[in-house]
Amino acid sequence: MRQKAGLKEIVLMMLLFCGSAQAMLYAQQTQNQESSADKFGRASKKVERAFEKNNTDTLASGYFDLGESYYQKGDLGKSETFYQKAKQLYEKNADADGIAKSSRALAKVQEELHKDKEAINNYAFAQKYNLKTGDRASNSMNGNDISRLSKPDSALVQQRYLQDNINLGMINKDTNEVIGGYIKQADISLRNKQTDAAVTAFGNAFNLSKNNPEQAVRFNHLITNTYLNAGNYTKAIETKKGLLNERFVLNSTQLQASEMNSLADIYIQKADDSTAARLLNESYGLSVKNGHTLEAKRSLLKLDSIYQSQGKQSKSLGLYKNFVLQLDSMISKDSSLVDARIVSETEAKLKKLESERAMKDELIREKNLLNYWLGGSIIALMIFGAVVLSILKKLKIKNKKIALQSLRREMNPHFIFNSLNSINQFIANNNEMEANQYLTKFSTLMRRVMENSTEDFVLFSKEAELLKNYLELEKSRFPDKFDFNIQVDDALYLDEQLYIPGMLIQPHLENAIWHGLRYTDEKGYLQLRFRKKLETVEITIEDNGIGIGESEKTKTANQKNHTGRGINNTMERIKILNELYHQHITCVVEDKVQPAHGVKVTLTVPLLKNNKA
Repeated sequence: MRQKAGLKEIVLMMLLFCGSAQAMLYAQQTQNQESSADKFGRASKKVERAFEKNNTDTLASGYFDLGESYYQKGDLGKSETFYQKAKQLYEKNADADGIAKSSRALAKVQEELHKDKEAINNYAFAQKYNLKTGDRASNSMNGNDISRLSKPDSALVQQRYLQDNINLGMINKDTNEVIGGYIKQADISLRNKQTDAAVTAFGNAFNLSKNNPEQAVRFNHLITNTYLNAGNYTKAIETKKGLLNERFVLNSTQLQASEMNSLADIYIQKADDSTAARLLNESYGLSVKNGHTLEAKRSLLKLDSIYQSQGKQSKSLGLYKNFVLQLDSMISKDSSLVDARIVSETEAKLKKLESERAMKDELIREKNLLNYWLGGSIIALMIFGAVVLSILKKLKIKNKKIALQSLRREMNPHFIFNSLNSINQFIANNNEMEANQYLTKFSTLMRRVMENSTEDFVLFSKEAELLKNYLELEKSRFPDKFDFNIQVDDALYLDEQLYIPGMLIQPHLENAIWHGLRYTDEKGYLQLRFRKKLETVEITIEDNGIGIGESEKTKTANQKNHTGRGINNTMERIKILNELYHQHITCVVEDKVQPAHGVKVTLTVPLLKNNKA
């Protein structure tokens, strides 16, 4: 007896090992397992390709197909997960059809999981996108489901909503929608203890699912359980026998073995152990012969229980010995183990791919965040730099304007000082009348100088008039030293809106009189000429004085130590005007060549149409 018990324990451990290993893969293998695995395989391959090519459209479709595959297997938890992933990707891709399809599929699964609130939300989401796609039938079905779940109406009203959806599904030839409607009708009938109505609805779903044996077997089990719950063993047995005669079952030894086991369970509940034992022996033999390890294990354990209750330990031990002897052969034939392993490995691979994608997305997100931060920092620095440069440029321009204004205002006291010397000389010579006349002319000139001193550019006509007044004033002081002549092109006088820099010419006229013509023995000559050349005016100042070189010789020691500001001031103003207003003002001062004496100054000034350059 100890040896028998030891053998049994060993076999039980082996059975437990086999059962545990397969339980981690699938709780039950049904006919059409290969087809089911193929569907799962195609969906998973689609997902893998999508990851490789980073194609979110294909990935969404692959996730949806995986949700369908798990739904048909009855694994609602995984089905919900993959439908949710598909929906999220369809939303990301703004695929209205995909959003509507995945939202409705997700809602149906959630309803079966009794998550009514989530289901209503997804039915509403699907309906929203049905309106965008123009799918009126689906829009109506979603509306019916929302109303059905939102209102605690009577079973009759609930059934009407479902029948409306079934009719719409039939019109659209959407078998899945019709089957889903029948299942919900059956659930409502069961809650209201309407066994016949529930069986009819499950039967309709079963008839439409025969091309999908996995679903069909599940619906047959629901019908059988409905009868058993009502205590109707006869109908339950008839239902199970009817399934065993179906073509898709007859074509699958695994389904035959599995359903024989299920039928035996009914006879055990009915306390008909002999019929149950016969069916279990048939299932065991069929399983051993065709390599269905899981079904062989189920049959063996149930037979052992029956034999133990009947005190037939020897038969039980014989079965265990046979199982041990047949185990290697069964495993080698059992393709379901290979399929289950492939499915398990595929699931693991998909999880790994998703994990890698998540890590990659996170790295990309962090990289993009860093890039955005760096880009933002660079842009901020560039803006800051631009602001600083703009401020510096404005300060530079402002400083130049201040310097220009200072230089321009410096000319006023210089001019006033020289003029007051002339007035002083008239008074010293007791020439009161001429002093008064000179003072009158001087005051008029000073008023015009002051008027023009606020702007860098003045009207050409006013500047020409000022220069004429200045020469007349100097002529009255040195009547015997020079005559002057002013020549102006008619084109310059005709245009009343021409502007030139103010007080650039006067210092050169003053220089010609005070340092050139004043020292000549004979009466000299000063000519001021304005000629228009394209968009510039050429200003020429010529005198026949003693010239630059000779003027330097006549200077006293005190005059040599004193640096004149008039010409220097003018040259500095020209430089600043060119920098500040981007002009090209030039000034050339040179001794005239022999035989004539004197100095020639040539100024070239752009003609402007306003006083802002």
